[in-house]
This record gives sequence, structure tokens and C-alpha cells, in this order.
Amino acid sequence: MSGVTAIKRAESYLANIAAKNPEFNIFVSQRNQNNVIAEVKTSALDTDKTYCGVVGFKPSYGLISRYGLVAYAQSFDTVGILSRDVATCETVFDLLNQHDSNDPTSLSDQLRDQIRLSVAEKRRDDHKFTIGIVEENNLDLSDEVRQAWIKAVEFLHAQGHKVVTVSIPSVKHSLPTYFILSPSEAASNLARYDGVRFGYRAGTDSDQGVLYAPTRNEGFGDEVRRRIILGNFNLGSDFFGNHYRQAQKVRRRVQHEYNAIFRTPNVLTQGEDVNNILDENVEFERVDVVVGPTSRTTAPTHDEVNNAEASVESYVNDVMTVPANLAGLPAITIPVGLGASTVGIQLTGQFGDDKKVLEVARILERINQQ
Repeated sequence: MSGVTAIKRAESYLANIAAKNPEFNIFVSQRNQNNVIAEVKTSALDTDKTYCGVVGFKPSYGLISRYGLVAYAQSFDTVGILSRDVATCETVFDLLNQHDSNDPTSLSDQLRDQIRLSVAEKRRDDHKFTIGIVEENNLDLSDEVRQAWIKAVEFLHAQGHKVVTVSIPSVKHSLPTYFILSPSEAASNLARYDGVRFGYRAGTDSDQGVLYAPTRNEGFGDEVRRRIILGNFNLGSDFFGNHYRQAQKVRRRVQHEYNAIFRTPNVLTQGEDVNNILDENVEFERVDVVVGPTSRTTAPTHDEVNNAEASVESYVNDVMTVPANLAGLPAITIPVGLGASTVGIQLTGQFGDDKKVLEVARILERINQQ
């Protein structure tokens, strides 16, 4: 499916989100399909899902095979599921959640067994959960998004679940960290598309005698070229230490801070000391999942997208979903009705605790039945 045109939402306004994968979301939201499997590149759940009012689930990194996908940023790329409801999403996830020897990033059966045991030890038989609200998510949100967030939190509390505040200080650095690491990996992965070995090739070579320049200029869109240039800049010898290496340290810090707030341990980092990650003077209760907005704003209109500042704004709107992808955590966005429109609310859980995220999502989904 090509993403180059403006698309009219079934319910309301024009929303041009063609830089990513809007047709998938429109396809589901207009009831043409029960579910769609798509690759999640930028974040836990691209803002497109909240704009289109569909359920979007990004499993823990490595649970679903990426075999056959074009690699963009291999340490971020995850196969996600779009559907009309959580039940359908979970059914598809159960079918795909298995080891694939063709994918080197696919978790082994042994590690999957360890995850199941770890999750089982922390299972709540009463099905009452502790829900976390991340202090750092209280950003410059639109009124509609803030109202939907409050509505979701109040609904979960009314269902008998405990709501507490938690702090993940390093998430404020997540966006610049992502836009250093992801383009760097993309620049390396996309270097193979030179028109020589496979794929598209331009009709003529450049006047300067560079074989692959016209091919890459014609074959890649504006946004892809921007990210390749940014990635090569970050990987240059003058900036590798100050940019790329520091971003990797921040990424690990974000992961450890998430580990420190969740009840369920992360089997990938067991044995690493996370008790001193957060301020020892701050008391907090460990949580099962965290809840927050999927995007800072509702969907832009066609005119807003064509505004000169639109591309920068689209980057900033990923600020809510990037942290989960930095840490490889499962996350799901649920459309919460607010008047005639919907706003996406995101639930994020510990690595490997995907079933708990889906269980809480089924609870939150009932908010639209009131």
C-alpha cells in the first residue's frame, strides 16, 4: 500500500498521515478488515493508530518473528497488530507468538519459558492491578487528550484498580535518543539499496559518475533521505562518541528505570542492580502497567499537515510512544470515546508481560460501552 495521498477519515476530518502507514489504520477503522499486521518502526504504537481510532498492539521485542521484513532500525523494528478490538488483537498475537529460527532476533523457546515462569510468579489471582501514571507524561497536552487520559484513569480506578504516580526521569531524553539511534541504524541498513545487487535502479547514472546516487535519490522519499543523512552524521567519527554512544547509555538507563517501577522482573536484565536507579529518597509502589496518552494532540487537519512546521510536530508527537520502544516493552493503544471523536490511550507493561497488558486493555476497552 502506498502512502502518498491525503485520506479522509470515515467519521470526521481530513488527516494526512501519509508519511507512515495510514492506509492500514483506515482499512481497519472503516470495518473492511478485522485485523492488519504491520511493522512498528518509530515507537510503541505510531500516533497513526490513535488518530484513526483503532486498537494497536506492539508486543515485546523479539516475540514475533520479523523474518521477511525490510530492516529499518533492527533494534527497534517490531511486528505490531492493528485490530478493531482487543480480543481479535490477542487472538492474532497468540498465533504469531512463537520462536522462528529464521529471525536472529526471535527469542528462544528457553527464554520464553523463563518469561512465562517469571510472569506466573507475579500473577494476580484477584485480577486487580496497580496502574501507574508517569509524572513525566504530564506535558503540553491538548485539552481533548488530557480529558481522555483523566477519563481512562478514573474508569480504571472505578473498576477497583489502584492508581499511583511513578517517575521515570530519563523518558524526557527518549525522543532525542530515538532520533539518534534509529536513523543511525537506518543509514546502515538502507545502504544496501544501491541499485546494483537488487531492487530499483534509475535509468541513468549521475553526471558525476556516481553509480547509485540517482537510484537512491529516486527510490527513497524525502523523509527517508533526511533520516539517512542524519544517521550518517551521527555515525561520523567526529560525533559518534558524543551522539551515538551517549544515546545508547540513555537507552539502557530508560530500560533500567522501567524495570525499577514494574512488579514483574525483566528476565533479560535479571542480576543487574536496578534498586539504585531511581532516587532512593523517593518512595513509590511498583506497578503492573502504566497508562498515558498515545499522542500529545488529536489528528491534524489536512491544512495543518501541510504547514511548514508539520514535520517537526510529527516528530514531537512520538514523545509518548518512543520510550516503550527504546526499552522493548509491550504497549497497546485503546481508542477512548470523547464526544464525537476518539483519543488513543496507551498501556505499557514489563518486557514479556504482554498478556497482562492485553488483560488491562480489555478492561479499559469497556469504557466505550458506558
